[in-house]
Amino acid sequence: MSTNTSRPGYGVKTGWRAESIWSEMLAEFFGCFVLLAFGAGCVAVAVVGLTESGRTSVIFQGAGGWMLIVWGWAFAVIMAIYVAGGVTGAHINPAVTLAFALKGDFPWRKVLPYWLAQVAGCFAGAAIVFLDYFKAIDAWNLSHQVLSRADPGGMTTFSIFATFPAAYYGNEMGLALLDQVIATFFLVLFVFAIIDNMNVGPRANLAPFLVGLAVAAIGASFGTGTGYAINPARDFGPRFFCWLAGWGSNALPGPHGYWWVPILGPLIGASLAVFAYDWFISRTLCARAKLLRERQPHVEQHGLGFKLEKLQSALEEVRKEMEADRKAAGESS
Repeated sequence: MSTNTSRPGYGVKTGWRAESIWSEMLAEFFGCFVLLAFGAGCVAVAVVGLTESGRTSVIFQGAGGWMLIVWGWAFAVIMAIYVAGGVTGAHINPAVTLAFALKGDFPWRKVLPYWLAQVAGCFAGAAIVFLDYFKAIDAWNLSHQVLSRADPGGMTTFSIFATFPAAYYGNEMGLALLDQVIATFFLVLFVFAIIDNMNVGPRANLAPFLVGLAVAAIGASFGTGTGYAINPARDFGPRFFCWLAGWGSNALPGPHGYWWVPILGPLIGASLAVFAYDWFISRTLCARAKLLRERQPHVEQHGLGFKLEKLQSALEEVRKEMEADRKAAGESS
């Protein structure tokens, strides 16, 4: 009797799921699907769900609607990372994938496949939100005399799925681009700080939660200029879906030809964050760790790095030893 050795045991990964990039692409697709399902879903609640269900009469009354979106997107990010994180680390963002590649922590040959999976996942997430809310969208358009999704008034319901520039930018898309560069710079900076075990480092598997808080902070502080896409896939996938679903020029090319801004801006901002984190933080952490390994190789560690309290204490001892060595050398000379 033959034995089937191709069937994996519990907890053992074999075959294409362990060796092929397709399994990673599936995880990125599904993580982005969750991201958009709950991210665009919370916007749908704020824009058409509450009003057309009779639960409120005015959208975005005060700041409540905006904060619903800020926290809804934060939770969407958290859940998406928990879903896909065990397979790929949950990039769920082409800008993050690019940043890891520039940093040298991710192979360049996987960048384009990840990007494709991320865009497809966001497209699918937008589709599921549309499937659940299309009646509310149509009801909102009818009650506001919007005859077609492609009409200028259709921009309101388009905003459920993708972003557009604030009116105060006018046609100055360079300023909108700067807004995306700044917001994504902070996103990737925070991601690097959170996952860097040589830095403070979260415990109890809280990294996804903290990344979600980072997104909430960006939405609260830098969100109104362009809707803080900070993710090319999160914007282009749903934008393309909306173009197919009848939003026309509201989706592509968008107001003032805006469609390229949430693609290029996040890629630039993420690239800048790689070099900023390396120069201001990472090099210092690495230099301190190297010094400690040379002088005190048994300092208590947390994860891959050093526990902060022990690190500071050990560094102080090393500084005292070095100062004593210098004094002794001066006296002997």
